[in-house]
Amino acid sequence: MRVISGIYKRKRFDVPRSFKARPTTDFAKENLFNVLNAYFDFEDDNVQALDLFAGTGSISIELVSRGCERVVAVERDRQHFAFIKKVMEDVKTDRCFPICGDVFKFISKTSEKFDFIFADPPYALKELGTIPDLIFHFDLLKEDGLFVLEHGKDYSFADHPCFEEHREYGSVNFSFFRRK
Repeated sequence: MRVISGIYKRKRFDVPRSFKARPTTDFAKENLFNVLNAYFDFEDDNVQALDLFAGTGSISIELVSRGCERVVAVERDRQHFAFIKKVMEDVKTDRCFPICGDVFKFISKTSEKFDFIFADPPYALKELGTIPDLIFHFDLLKEDGLFVLEHGKDYSFADHPCFEEHREYGSVNFSFFRRK
């Protein structure tokens, strides 16, 4: 796993082969952040971000590297959670707050609001299609916030009332949502 841009640009972290996580490809991640640059100035906007199903922490470290003020990374798998903590300790940042726990419980219990939310659930997760509704039902986005859901080709969210746009990079699909 490598950091694409920012203060940790080109830094690499070796993900253990035993991991079940499917990290967002560098190609898809780079293109995603190119699009996100039109929405945010991560360094100057004091962006508060939430990374759901954080996996290896690839998106979290990228957000921190690009100047995000605060990143909360939620990951249920203890081995993955420990890896995210180690990555953040290695770069000596105090801007990332990993949480070991269930994403759905976190969504329903947190009172925090975020400028940017990213979710990369397992593509086979049966509840994947409900995630946008939960984000908006529990009011996790700030007024001008953006939610991005990574998913496989089998999903289309074009009819969702908060859907904004869809981007596809190889087998990786991103759906963007904003409060209307």
